[in-house]
Amino acid sequence: MVTVKIPFLDLLKVADSGQAFRIKVIDDSHVELVAFGKYLQIAKTAKDTFAFSCSDKEFRNIWKPYLDLGRDYKAIVRSIDKNDQYLLDAARFGEGIRILKQDVFETVISYIISQRRSIPSITTSVERISKLCGKKIMAPKLSEPFVKPLSNEYCAFPTPEELNALPFSELENTGVGYRAPYIARAAEGFASGLLDAESLGKLSDDDLYKALTAMYGVGAKVANCIMLFAFARTGRFPVDVWIQRIEDKYYGGHFDCTPYPDTAGIMQQFMFYYERRKV
Repeated sequence: MVTVKIPFLDLLKVADSGQAFRIKVIDDSHVELVAFGKYLQIAKTAKDTFAFSCSDKEFRNIWKPYLDLGRDYKAIVRSIDKNDQYLLDAARFGEGIRILKQDVFETVISYIISQRRSIPSITTSVERISKLCGKKIMAPKLSEPFVKPLSNEYCAFPTPEELNALPFSELENTGVGYRAPYIARAAEGFASGLLDAESLGKLSDDDLYKALTAMYGVGAKVANCIMLFAFARTGRFPVDVWIQRIEDKYYGGHFDCTPYPDTAGIMQQFMFYYERRKV
């Protein structure tokens, strides 16, 4: 177990922010997730204090970058234009949301699936794919401050090789619809080495965007989501129906990202969460 002081982290908001599709809320103080082939439970034990069901090494190598703990989110909020009341309100409402740095292949497939889909339906398809060809993970036996996991067994998201070996007819049965060929082509590309997460990560923003949009079935919105949520390119600003609605209603059809060259994607998450959840 690792216990850490983390300012600006709200587990429930992160789980509900629409970035990742395998984070589940257990109760008001506990969430669990499966990522990078591992099960993790996080418990809030006091104000800004969290316990992680992992070793120190695993926390440093996986979960610290995953939760973007090296970034000062309070300073980012302070950088917001004081004349932009909507964004100020959104950041206040979304306090505690951090950008998750997720596994590249899982994010690529998840956001290909996400096209014209609701979050619950994306989650269903991602879980079905994981159960079909991902490795099984047994739930750990946990003691306080943790609680009993929601299941006895979990499945990791498949590797490119595992997903590439899945018969196409079985992939179609996961509810991904017309996106099945896009998923199959992406799995083949990563499994063959034609696409490589490490090499992609070394590209500039412009070149990475070009490489992603060159993939079969990947358009601007999906490419920007992959860049933001897998490659930590926090200057990207994905535009979906929610963001377009915000831009049309509050910003005359276009949100100016130029004041936020390195943090526009963080602003986007505040706006996305606020518009979906405000009363």
